[in-house]
Amino acid sequence: MFGSGGGARVAGMAAGVVVAMIATMLLSACGVTRGDESGLHRLRMMVPNSPGGGYDLTARTAVKIMEDDDITGRVEVFNVIGAGGTVAMARLMNERGNGDLMMMMGLGVVGATYTNGSKARASDATALAKVVEEQEGILVPADSPFETVQDFVAAWKADPAKVTLGGGSSPGGPDHLFPMETARAVGVDPTKVNFVSYDGGGDLLTALLGNKISAGTSGLGEYVDQIESGQVRVLAVSGEQRVEGIDAPTLTESGIDLTFTNWRGVLAPPGISDEDRAAMVRILEELHATDAWKEALVTNGWSDAFMTGPAFEEFLKEQDQRVETTLTDLGLV
Repeated sequence: MFGSGGGARVAGMAAGVVVAMIATMLLSACGVTRGDESGLHRLRMMVPNSPGGGYDLTARTAVKIMEDDDITGRVEVFNVIGAGGTVAMARLMNERGNGDLMMMMGLGVVGATYTNGSKARASDATALAKVVEEQEGILVPADSPFETVQDFVAAWKADPAKVTLGGGSSPGGPDHLFPMETARAVGVDPTKVNFVSYDGGGDLLTALLGNKISAGTSGLGEYVDQIESGQVRVLAVSGEQRVEGIDAPTLTESGIDLTFTNWRGVLAPPGISDEDRAAMVRILEELHATDAWKEALVTNGWSDAFMTGPAFEEFLKEQDQRVETTLTDLGLV
């Protein structure tokens, strides 16, 4: 009796373990949000540039907060590198109807699709949310003869060929589009702009400090230390308001009718279900509401630019048109 009863108890315990294991497997296969109300499978976040880049930093920051705050379970983050984000955009479009994939992207990816001759358009994907904006700045070395943005513009208009501008992105990226739009705003022919493209902010900084270029155009987050130490001066910033901690006027304050911001947002493949789209938007809304995300905005020098729904869809269409117009004027598309 004792032996058979013990065997029954062991068998019962084993059966219970198996049932628990099956339940755990089923739960882990379901949605990654709290509970299973989302209907999503395990989420993936695609990054259209190399580890350590701006999109990568934004994506991994967002995913860590989503995981730490129990908004999602584990989210797989992976990088798809090539042609300024065009390769990743092509993959996103090819995963039509796949409701477990998100991609972090932004203005640079929009530009790259045009300059690389891709037919993929951000406005043809599923718009989830615009998340952050980042201002550009006109940067000069400490010993530059340009004391103000007006000094810079005067020299630029007098002889565009003698004023060499550098940016840390390829043609179509924000560091390229910003000086071209600035040129148009001040009356310089954009096709006459002497622009040098560098492979990222580090190479641009080396050129700037080595006086290989007259000025640089870039996001300001990568140059906080050099700005604080006085190695680099900011002549003007591109947004609607001044940047906290940086002693530089906006372009509009300086009499230049232009505001320009780089931005980052999240897309999903085209053709996903309404349920999957709503679930992913809800995840991003919960991320946006966390204290950790608010802290990340300050730490990284990002501006809150959260936008979803029809407003973001229309924004993407406007960005397509804006980039196409600028690059067409330059003869690049």
